[in-house]
Amino acid sequence: MNTSTRGAASLWILIGIAVLAALYIGGTYNSLVKGNESVDTQWAQVESQYQRRFDLIPNLVESVKGVMEQEQEVFTALADARTRYSGAGTPDEKAVAATGLDSALSRLLVIMENYPQLRSVEVVQGLMAELAGSENRIATERQRYNEAVRDFNVSVKVFPRSFVAGLFGFAPRTMFEAVEGASVVPQVDLTN
Repeated sequence: MNTSTRGAASLWILIGIAVLAALYIGGTYNSLVKGNESVDTQWAQVESQYQRRFDLIPNLVESVKGVMEQEQEVFTALADARTRYSGAGTPDEKAVAATGLDSALSRLLVIMENYPQLRSVEVVQGLMAELAGSENRIATERQRYNEAVRDFNVSVKVFPRSFVAGLFGFAPRTMFEAVEGASVVPQVDLTN
């Protein structure tokens, strides 16, 4: 084999390696883009369920307000939490704002348990059922969001994809986590 033939063979090998590397990088990039979009889409589902909850809350509050004028603090906290959520810009800010709403909602539920006449009001019962349905949907969408984030984060961190992810600026995403104190069950006292 002469020098020019070896040089041509070496050139073709280098071209082949470059093509394979380009195909791998392109495929990995496209996969990371899809994963990132899946996380964004799933967050949109979480937000959609939050919006459903926020749309139901004013109806619930107005129905309950007439019976519970003295519980203005809870209603104010609910309204404030809804406003904070509307003004939040990032998923992390919205998650914090939604957690504030969770806290105010827990207080409202405890108050409603302490006022049995509210539970017998048909409108309140229907709205509470809708709210419970919303809470279940939110929990499901949060779980799906965390699964999408987990899958994306794994794809960003595994070798050799981590090199491509770093090259194009893909970074692990933040999972939705419960706030401190979320594991404490609200106390309901029906002895009064």
